[in-house]
Amino acid sequence: MKHLLKLLDLTQEEIVSILSLAKELKAKQKQGVPHRLLEGKTLGMIFQKSSTRTRVSFEVGMYQLGGHALFLSNRDLQIGRGEPVEDTARVLSRYLDGIMTRTFAQEEVETLARVGSIPVINGLTDFAHPCQVLADLMTISEHKGKLEGLKLAFIGDGNNMANSLIAGCLKMGMSVSCACPKGYEPDAQVLDFAKAYGERFCLTQDPLEAASGADVVYTDVWASMGQESEQKVREKAFQGYQVNEALMAKTNPGCMVQHCLPAHRGEEITAEVFEAHAQEIFDEAENRLHAQKAVLVLCLG
Repeated sequence: MKHLLKLLDLTQEEIVSILSLAKELKAKQKQGVPHRLLEGKTLGMIFQKSSTRTRVSFEVGMYQLGGHALFLSNRDLQIGRGEPVEDTARVLSRYLDGIMTRTFAQEEVETLARVGSIPVINGLTDFAHPCQVLADLMTISEHKGKLEGLKLAFIGDGNNMANSLIAGCLKMGMSVSCACPKGYEPDAQVLDFAKAYGERFCLTQDPLEAASGADVVYTDVWASMGQESEQKVREKAFQGYQVNEALMAKTNPGCMVQHCLPAHRGEEITAEVFEAHAQEIFDEAENRLHAQKAVLVLCLG
């Protein structure tokens, strides 16, 4: 695997290999078995969006793999002062073994990969969040013992999380039902992709319809980073799109809840549902570390 730019690019076999290696690396860490597979390798981490889980998990992951991670904020790089992405890609390719970037435009990630000569990993863009969904798939597999045949219901904004969940879950044999308000649907490119999966994908404006018979319910904040000015408008648009007891009553027995965090209790999810499923949610957060270590090994190893 050369890059991880979006899950639309990966085959089912590639996703399986990532999840398999992630579970192996997680087991080694829990057993205290050294796994310094990237000894001497260096990862540049470009952050144009702030982060808790992405920064800590990638930095710790590189350390555990025997490598080194450099934190490069927008203020630290000339890219923040107008240097073309193409020039940044060519310069960093001379110094580093890989780049992880967390930014706004998907095109910036694609350009880094196209122009640079080292692996590029998408830590998040407005279009896609592939690392998060790999961790989600890993967590669902751990709790349910499988992925194929399960139904995931996504409730809320058709954002980068919805885009990546649709791609990742459908490729892994799951069904996906998305409930989004009018005007907040997933990206057209993703919806075109989903058409090939027929009845295994459903887009609705009814959260209870989406949740019916679900094995996993997933939600995200109503206003993501960069959308803070839209908070009031979005609060109005997303009324009724809360993961609460009434919605969970429509799901299958033993239904999981997943949230990419941070969570706004009382908005997209009630405090009661969040705490009832906290173990699953924080297993999901932990698995960012293990899934990303697998991606790092496969890209940089």
